[in-house]
Amino acid sequence: MKIAVLGGTGDQGLGIAIRFVQLGEQIIIGSRKAEKAEKAVKDIKELLENDDLDNLKGLSNEDAAKEGDIIILTVPILAQKPTLDSVKDSVKGKIVVDATVPLQSNIGGTPTTCFELWEGSAAERTAKILKDADVKVVSAFNNISSSSLKDFDKKPEIDCDCLVSSDDEEAKKIVMDLIERIPGVKCVDCGLLEQARTVEHLTALLINLNIRYKTHYGGLRITGLPDK
Repeated sequence: MKIAVLGGTGDQGLGIAIRFVQLGEQIIIGSRKAEKAEKAVKDIKELLENDDLDNLKGLSNEDAAKEGDIIILTVPILAQKPTLDSVKDSVKGKIVVDATVPLQSNIGGTPTTCFELWEGSAAERTAKILKDADVKVVSAFNNISSSSLKDFDKKPEIDCDCLVSSDDEEAKKIVMDLIERIPGVKCVDCGLLEQARTVEHLTALLINLNIRYKTHYGGLRITGLPDK
């Protein structure tokens, strides 16, 4: 199974790519320009001190989406629609994992608050944009900090739950099983995709807490739930 991380040159995308590369997954980093994706691949190889990684490559977003079996979207909210429009024909029938958060910092405001989207959430917006592509949209990774993902040497195990929602139960299970391969991460099934409205707003809260407590690793653990 190939995982394409669109917008994979940003902090969160790089962190996700690093974690899955370490697990032996086939990873394609996508970027608006292939050259930028190729540089990200070089950076990851340097970080991992391994120039012989054959399960990692960089392509344009369009080419990455064509090759990927699972697509993970890690772009800022303002790049969400342009990116999805550019790959719409390449993601038909695939699982699209949306990690986008509508932070006000993207429109000149503060990163500790979100702005409201007409569709309800960024993940639901993705579902609407890709409606004709018959994709299975899953909301995930919104509440795991990029620092926790990238700092694999300091944080080999991530002390955080991943809140996951989707209208497609099979796709949700596939994504949850994949994410739980990351050491320390437990997934919580939050139900239908509409729950992304709440989860995305929690990102702003976590950013606020990280600022207040002068850390980069704040996350969530959901307690009191029965074992799956």
